[in-house]
Amino acid sequence: MMLEVKDVVSGYGSIEILHGVSMAVEKGKIACVVGPNGCGKSTLLKTIFGIVRPTSGRISFMDEEISTLPPHMLLRRGMSMVLQRRSIFPLMSVLDNLKMGAYTMSDRQEIENRIQEVYQTFPILEKKRKQTAGSMSRGQQRMLELGRAMMLKPKLMLLDEPSAGLAPVVTQGIFEKIKEMNDQGMTFAIVEQNVRIGLEMSHYAYVLELGRNRLEGPASQIMQDESLAKIYMGRT
Repeated sequence: MMLEVKDVVSGYGSIEILHGVSMAVEKGKIACVVGPNGCGKSTLLKTIFGIVRPTSGRISFMDEEISTLPPHMLLRRGMSMVLQRRSIFPLMSVLDNLKMGAYTMSDRQEIENRIQEVYQTFPILEKKRKQTAGSMSRGQQRMLELGRAMMLKPKLMLLDEPSAGLAPVVTQGIFEKIKEMNDQGMTFAIVEQNVRIGLEMSHYAYVLELGRNRLEGPASQIMQDESLAKIYMGRT
C-alpha cells in the first residue's frame, strides 16, 4: 500500500475527533472518505499531512512511518494536499501561483517543463496565465490549486472536499480532471461531501461516523449498501 493509517486518534487540543480510524490507499487508485458533517473526514486528511498531530496510532507512506513528520517534509517525500478552503494567492498571476508550487525546486528548465505539463492537463490555466488568480471563477481556481499541487509530481495527492462551493456541472468537470490524472498514474485520497460523485469516481471507499470507521469496501459496493443512507439520516 502507498498509504496506511492504523488506529489513529487525533483532534484539536483536548477535543478528540478521530477515535482509532484506519484506512489505506493502494498505488494508482482513488480512495474516497465520506460521511456526515462533523464525522472527522477533514481532520483525517490533516492528520495524514501533518497539520494535526495524532496522539496515537500509526501512519505510513511508502513503507515509512510519517506519524510525526510536518507538511514540508511530506512534500519532499512525494505527498501533496489541496485544502478545502481557497488556498491560491489571489493577487498573483496564475503563472506565479504555479511557480509557488515548485518553491523547493531550483532547476528553471524543469520548472518550465512542469508548468507545461500542468497546462496540458488544464488548458484554461495557460489561457489565463497572466490573469490574477483571484479574478477567475471558483472552478478555475480549484483547477489552479490542483495544478499547483502537481508541480512537485507527487506520488499521492490528498484532496479535501474538491467539490465544495462548486456548481454541479463544474464539480463534474473537476472530477473528470481528477480521473484523467489518475489514469496517468496519480494516486488520490479524497474527502468528499458529494457522496454520489465521490463514490462513482473512486475505487475504494471508507465511511466515517462520529470519528470512527463505519463501512469500507469497493466504492461500487458501498454505493449499494443500505447502511449508507441510515448513517446520513442519523438512524444508526
